[in-house]
Order: sequence, then structure tokens, then C-alpha cells
Amino acid sequence: MTDYDHPCQILADLLTVYEKKGKFKGLTLAYIGDGNNVLHSLIQGCVKVGMNINYASPKGYKPLPEVVHEAVDFAKGTGSKLKATENAHEAIQDADVIYTDVWVSMGQEAENAKRKKDLKDFQLNGELMKKAKKDVLVMHCLPAHRGEEITDEVIDGPNSIVFDQAENRLHAQKAVLKLLMS
Repeated sequence: MTDYDHPCQILADLLTVYEKKGKFKGLTLAYIGDGNNVLHSLIQGCVKVGMNINYASPKGYKPLPEVVHEAVDFAKGTGSKLKATENAHEAIQDADVIYTDVWVSMGQEAENAKRKKDLKDFQLNGELMKKAKKDVLVMHCLPAHRGEEITDEVIDGPNSIVFDQAENRLHAQKAVLKLLMS
């Protein structure tokens, strides 16, 4: 994990999506929140496996343009579609997976109040979930700041797969170690 990306997390996330949905092609993942390292790796990972990705971030919190441009080029070969918006409701329409992450990462503590204010309309909560598909999966890379980016009713709800996702970190990292040691 770096400030730029979080590839090992996304390997576990993609494993979890595949485990739950049995495929990548034709699926759409919607990310809601800060355009951070997790979003960068989700964009890169989704287009590599042929998934579509919608992301909703407010002004000032977008993913890096070079990440998006590279992904758009890569998506031409896999058929993935990328959609950027500043509206969380728009991003989750027809999504098979909704993903969020903390608004204040390590090293950003001085920006805590500003980030909470700027990102308040990007909370994954029961109201937003009413706009989602009934069988949408909810993901978060943990640890979560309950009541900020995600509410208790969503993270503890029937659509949440955050603990399966966390378990799969172990399995994905074992695969990376095996590959590196081979």
C-alpha cells in the first residue's frame, strides 16, 4: 500500500467479487468517496478483468488523471467502461457492487474536518442503498469509520461482504507470495 495505490487489497477484492458473482465481464462496480489509492487500484484492476467501474467523488477528490487515462486505454482491449460522476446516486445505478473507503487516511488527520464536510454527500447509507439493486454487494477495505463513509445499517446489513473480503486478503496474499517465491 502506498498513497498512490493498493494493489494487494484489490487482488483480494476481485477474488471476493468472483467468489460471489462467478464472473467479471458484464459486472459494474461503483466506488463512492475519496479518489484515493484504493480507487486508483480498483480502476486499474476492474479494467484488467473486464469489469465496468463507476466512481463518484466530489471536486478536489478525483482520482489522478494519469490513472484514468491509462485505464481508458487499457479498457479498449477488455471492453470495460469507466464512468466518472459527482453524484453518488448516479454512480450506483445498475451497479452489482458498491465500494467505499475511509475519507481520512493515515497522514491526512489535519484535514479531518474539511474532508468530512466535503465528502458528507458520499456516505454509503440506507437512503443511498434504496437506489441500488436489491442484490448489490457492499464492500469496504476496512477498517471503517462507522457513521462517516458508511453507516452501521449498511456495513452490518445483508448486502455487506466486508468480512469475506477481509478473509480473502489472506488468500490473495498467499498467492502473491507463492508467485514471488516460485
